[in-house]
Amino acid sequence: MTTIGFIGLGLMGEAMSKNIVAKHDGDVLVFDYNQAQVAKLVEAGATAVESSAEIAKKADVIISMVPKSEHVQAVYADLLPHLRDGQITIDMSTIDPSVSEDLSVQVAATGAVMLDAPVVKSVPAAVAAELGIYVGGDKEAYGKIEHILAMMGSNQIHLGANGRGLVMKILHNNLVGGIQNAVNEMVTAGVHYGIDKEDFGLAASYGGASNFYMSGKLPAIAKEDYTTAFSLENMAKDVNIMNAMMAESGLKLPGADVVKAVYDKGLEQGIGGEDFCATYKVVNSNAKI
Repeated sequence: MTTIGFIGLGLMGEAMSKNIVAKHDGDVLVFDYNQAQVAKLVEAGATAVESSAEIAKKADVIISMVPKSEHVQAVYADLLPHLRDGQITIDMSTIDPSVSEDLSVQVAATGAVMLDAPVVKSVPAAVAAELGIYVGGDKEAYGKIEHILAMMGSNQIHLGANGRGLVMKILHNNLVGGIQNAVNEMVTAGVHYGIDKEDFGLAASYGGASNFYMSGKLPAIAKEDYTTAFSLENMAKDVNIMNAMMAESGLKLPGADVVKAVYDKGLEQGIGGEDFCATYKVVNSNAKI
């Protein structure tokens, strides 16, 4: 029986690990500093452990889902001294690809293998096990854990070497940011010219402008309901990773710069904790000459 360890039980990690507990025949070990979150997983059937290091000692497959690059680095500082041949670690966090690539080299030196497997979509999809998963790293290792990823997501794709899953996640989220900004601007223009937000969305759906962000978020924007499914602050993190990637590799994309400016302004306005569709407020407040 494969023993799976799961580190990081936040909103996404809780839902993802619960799906593994429900579907996996073997033991599922969980760790988080938030004991209330750990208790939820124990109630669902998982086994609590005292540290990430304990997971490294006991698990065959180790999954981490934490917020930022520095958190992943801290987790792997605990894991690395205890990793061994045959283990597979899967970091599903969204972090700087260069950080993940560096960690994968350190993991390989222990005999274990590291994959990056960030996810797309938000909490409702995590609960329903309908996440999209982008995988980078050794393809043979991926084949061994593909069924585990399928416990959490309905779509997955292997994209190449270490870090490529993360690169795709950053590109995806910046594409969403660009689509989002275009929708926000045109909805703002529609209101300016006397077109109701919901009428705008319906009319746009009749043509080629229909898109997931507009159909999924425009009703919330119309109601001024910015309840968080995926925060502006978290999206801003990914947008800024894209900015750093471009600077490192000598890439210039004006649209990405526009998206970054919108998110930076949102953070300045103190709405980072609201849903990322609150960028509509940023666009709207800066639209008048």
